[in-house]
This record gives sequence, C-alpha cells and structure tokens, in this order.
Amino acid sequence: MTHELDNRSLHLRKMVLDTLITAGRGHPGPALSLIEIMRVLYDDILDIRPSEPKWEDRDRCILSKGHGCLALYAILADKGFFPEDDLKTFCDFDSYLGGHPEYGKIPGVEASTGALGHGLSIGVGLALSSRIKNKDWRTFVIMGDGEINEGAVWEAAMAAGKHSLDGLTAIIDYNKLQSYGPTSDVLDLEPLADKWQSFGFNVVDVDGHDVAALRQAFGALPVGSGKPTAVICHTIKGKGIPVAEHNPMWHHKNKLKDDELASINAALGRN
Repeated sequence: MTHELDNRSLHLRKMVLDTLITAGRGHPGPALSLIEIMRVLYDDILDIRPSEPKWEDRDRCILSKGHGCLALYAILADKGFFPEDDLKTFCDFDSYLGGHPEYGKIPGVEASTGALGHGLSIGVGLALSSRIKNKDWRTFVIMGDGEINEGAVWEAAMAAGKHSLDGLTAIIDYNKLQSYGPTSDVLDLEPLADKWQSFGFNVVDVDGHDVAALRQAFGALPVGSGKPTAVICHTIKGKGIPVAEHNPMWHHKNKLKDDELASINAALGRN
C-alpha cells in the first residue's frame, strides 16, 4: 500500500483535517483510512441525488463505524448534500454535525451509527426491503475491523446469507488497528475471508487505498447472484499523515499540539 495520494484524495483529507483542527476534536485515524473507499463509492458507484437525498430509488450507504464520520461528512459536503462551510460547526453545541452521524438530521446519512455493530443489521433490513418492494437499489455497509468483534455483526451476516441478499455489500475497513491496539492482539480476526465465506458471502480482497482497484472491485458487484458480497479493504489507519499512520494515539484527538499541527500541514503540502 505505497500508492501516492492524488489531488482528489489530498483534497478530501484537507477537508477532514481542517474540520478536526477547527473543532479541536474528532477521530482522525479512523477517518483517514476511509477516504479512498468513500471517494470511489460516492464518485463512481452509488446512484444518488444530493439535491434529493430521500429519493426512493437511491442506493443506500451506511457508515457503521460511525466514529469515522469526518470522512463521511467531507464527501457529503463535497457532493453538495449540505454546505461545505457547515463543516466548521462540527461538534459545536448547536450543530447538526455531531461526533457520530445521525439519520434524519444530516442529509445523506442513512443510519444513526456509533454504537458499533448495528450497521449490517440495518443493511440487511434495507436489502430485504428492496427485494420486497421490487426495487433495484443496492445497500453498502462500511464497518471497522475492530467493530466486527461485535456478535451482532455475525448474526446479521447469517441472515444476509440465509436470505441470499446479493444486493448487499459489506465493506470492511481492515486497518488492523482498533482503539487500543492491534486487532490481532485484541481479538484476532483471521482467517477473515474464510469467516465471511462460511457465512455465505462472496469475498473480495482489495488494497483500500488503490483507487483503480477499488473501482474495479466495486464496479464488478455483485460478484455472483444469490449471495451477498464482503469486500475486505486493506488500509492504513491515519493514512496520509506519517505521524498518524499505524498510531493508536491518533484514533481520537481532543487537542492538537503545535508539532502535530506542523506534521499535518507538512503532509498536506502547507507551510
């Protein structure tokens, strides 16, 4: 995962980090590992209408790892779901942009998430609804690797396999580092692809920072009829800010020191 970040990826990271700096808090590590996943979905894959966020036939995308919401807010603002200037209010007392996304308050947000482990269950319900209504919308659920320690994820996976929900895609942001340590130490997930396959999913492995590879993987969905798909995206927590990469201290920040601000600005090409 040595891909250099192009202007689009750098621009979205600037939006995330400027929001973090203005608010003085947020979850930069979990957001930065998501940027290319969110970018490809919203730029190239999802059938959505920013001017009509409740359009019934839209594709649904749920950020189940709600603490990574800075990446979601950046792409939604970039796409015009709400004014980009509103990012400056992130986590203000009276702002609608809270530390976790809320359905019904933020245009483009499909589920209130943050209590981890529930997004896939909601996604199963949406995918079943699409089938019952004879609609063609697709449902995408983005989960963190630490999040899938939660048993509810695997209950939902069993239901998705049982109902052959080929309109459902589970996306795992596999940065291998959760809030307080490596996933391999906290609760080892391997063999991760085999686990999803055993629950009735087709599985795709992809470099989660390779835009071309993500386009190819998401553009080929569903992988096969009669099964949901799990896309395991191998990522780097804190991607794009060297001091933050692979660093659990950047999972959440509530104060940025001068040297940390300097590292951010240097990585973004700002003096």
